[in-house]
Amino acid sequence: MTVDDRRRRITRLLAGAGAVWGLTLLAAPGRVVDALCPELPRSRRWAVPLLGARLALQHGAVLAVPDARIVRVGSAVDLLHAASMVPLTRSAPHRRAALISGAVAAGYAVLAPAVAPRSEHRRESGRR
Repeated sequence: MTVDDRRRRITRLLAGAGAVWGLTLLAAPGRVVDALCPELPRSRRWAVPLLGARLALQHGAVLAVPDARIVRVGSAVDLLHAASMVPLTRSAPHRRAALISGAVAAGYAVLAPAVAPRSEHRRESGRR
């Protein structure tokens, strides 16, 4: 097994975990929120299944095509998501949800590119 094969396997495992988390948020948002951050206002819980759908699609794409470019795109999306959670950490009813969601996104954004298969470099300078 080559290094890239190992990286692809780790990338798929990480994406699989992300997809399962997304599907969980999509399928049982109320149960997840009640267990992790019950103080989140009911009026804001509509966002949980949307986040779950985004995660399922994003990580499903990485499962299907576990290459560096797809991982980088997902990482960028997660960095944006993590950044968007920062202002919500100042609001008591949103704090825990924002910390959990932002931390998971930031963790994936850092870890996924570190373990992803390396980009293939063009072998011939004449090909573009």
